[in-house]
Amino acid sequence: MTNTHNTITPADEERDLVDRIRASHGATDIIQTVLKTDERVIARVTDGIYRQPGSALRELISNAYDADATRVVIKTDAPRFDRITVEDDGHGMAPEALAHLLLHIGGSAKRNEVGASIGVTRPDDPSRSPGGRKLIGKIGIGLFSVSQLTHTFQVITKVRGDDHRTVATIALRQYTDEDTSIAADGSKKFESGKVNIWREKATDTETHGTTIVLLSIRLQARDTLRSREIWSAIEHNELQTEGEERQAIDPPPFHIGRVDESGELLKTTDKGQTKTSALPWVKGDPPEIAFEKLAQSVWDQSALKTPNPQLDRIFDYYLRMVWHLSLAVPLPYVNGHIFDMDVDGWADAFRLSNGPKGSAEQLLASGMPLRKAANLLDPAERVSDFDVFFDDLKLARPIKFRELPTTNNALKKPLVFIGTCREEFPKTPRALSGGPLEFEAYLFWTPKVAPVEHQGVLIRIHGSSGTLFDPTFMRYQVSEQTRLRQITCEIFVREGLDSALNIDRESFNNAHPHSVFITKWLHSALRQVASTQKRLASDVRAGVRHEAQDAELDRIENVAAEAWQKESDDVGSMPPSIEFSVSDQMPLRAQDSYVFDRAAIISETRTQTTAKIKGRNAILEAKLKAIAQVLASFGLLDVVHPRKQERLLKAIYDILDTPGEQ
Repeated sequence: MTNTHNTITPADEERDLVDRIRASHGATDIIQTVLKTDERVIARVTDGIYRQPGSALRELISNAYDADATRVVIKTDAPRFDRITVEDDGHGMAPEALAHLLLHIGGSAKRNEVGASIGVTRPDDPSRSPGGRKLIGKIGIGLFSVSQLTHTFQVITKVRGDDHRTVATIALRQYTDEDTSIAADGSKKFESGKVNIWREKATDTETHGTTIVLLSIRLQARDTLRSREIWSAIEHNELQTEGEERQAIDPPPFHIGRVDESGELLKTTDKGQTKTSALPWVKGDPPEIAFEKLAQSVWDQSALKTPNPQLDRIFDYYLRMVWHLSLAVPLPYVNGHIFDMDVDGWADAFRLSNGPKGSAEQLLASGMPLRKAANLLDPAERVSDFDVFFDDLKLARPIKFRELPTTNNALKKPLVFIGTCREEFPKTPRALSGGPLEFEAYLFWTPKVAPVEHQGVLIRIHGSSGTLFDPTFMRYQVSEQTRLRQITCEIFVREGLDSALNIDRESFNNAHPHSVFITKWLHSALRQVASTQKRLASDVRAGVRHEAQDAELDRIENVAAEAWQKESDDVGSMPPSIEFSVSDQMPLRAQDSYVFDRAAIISETRTQTTAKIKGRNAILEAKLKAIAQVLASFGLLDVVHPRKQERLLKAIYDILDTPGEQ
């Protein structure tokens, strides 16, 4: 495309587009325009800068939140995923707002004086929505994140009091360096797509909101949403004959079903019943109850199958996406915010120090919520007027704090560490520091975190997060690997840090002063948590007097315990329990235990009539349990598929049971 000088200024072009939209009368009077951006890097949004299909839905939910919506409804035709709609009851977009959006991708009207003039920000505070919410979006590319899902979509939007709704059909295009023109002021413009716009008569002038209709979902995105990688592996494995090597590949315990190449639902038979899906909830469950069952299913898995439940083993992509969306957007917690809880009786609370060598102090919070005991401010992420419905579910943050399964750890109660901080950066110019930084945080220590993906730190800015839990705790270098796997941390940023967000809102600029400061604060907090947890665990163990046991059994148990403690760097922890039970009497397992079928591993053919034989078999069983615990200490037991774990232990037992020289 040849560069040409345009004699019309961008402001003139925008006003002209608004006039033409308002003059439109129905779908037969279509206004055509193009998407434009001033920046080459923003133009690349249509090439897909977001990492997952779910990122697009996250951005659309965030846009609805910024528009003061109280309700967002996402509908899919899962598991086909030919069409997705996102509907909200926000303010909607007047022609002025829509025209600005289309002609200034990446030139957001949020956070500047333009926003108030077109109705997208508060007149006295451009960082807030008209209704007073702290804005999530900032650079105006959220709508175009849908390029991760489709290159064709429709926007239907209406503001209160308007007797017409505005409809825009957008076709995104792949970016090329040649797609440029030069404006009257000499600036370059990059074309990112074509738009058809028209106005339709509305029957109710008081309705308001925006609906995004995603059409022709891209093949790659559709395959991802359909969990094609999982099902293809299973289908390939099923084709293998018994004589060939077949892997132990099972479908995830919970999934929305699968379709064949023609899009038809595939049915499976389970216990005599024909099913197309396997979900934690049942048809007819209210959306809120259905989501609670989804969240609880993860903890149930820790009791039924594995002490370390992982989302990618429990759920298909669709359910994982729902889970991640629930963590990302401003929503209440499924069982309540920890700041609003009274920890009396079930947890111990501590206040973190902001000093360079400070230590955590016991927080007296009996009879009052942590928010009051710690004098916490009312964080911006607390929302009670924002609901998100996703197909059958009403989303909530799936983080659980209370009524967790019991463990063998010396400390029986969780530990909650509360921190608050405000930094003004007085010695750094605002242009370099990004202004003040203020946040509140909790670090929740419990012997076992489930799912595994909740191990780490998650940072929320004004209640929203584009990142998931960072298991490295922002590159914490101290060797505390086991203890780090026992901590869930959330940092609620009230002011600052958003300037450190990268364009996709899914990562941070680690060199930004706010990122550097919050990293140092977090690492100091982790040192305080480790010091407190070690001290409390040592006190508990010192006060416990175990009954005398057989010397050889004691040595065997100590070997396993020492291996676990060395690998975990935690003198207060104990290795997971290994249990051998009768198959028809196998109990629900605790979250840090392994339960196996005794008959499949331990030979019971020997007549146990003498104390000598009974003692020998007890030693063999103790050694087998200790070996299994050592394997778990090095993370080797979980690497083996559950079907093969029993065969592994059977082989080890047979070796131990081999008669030696008499």
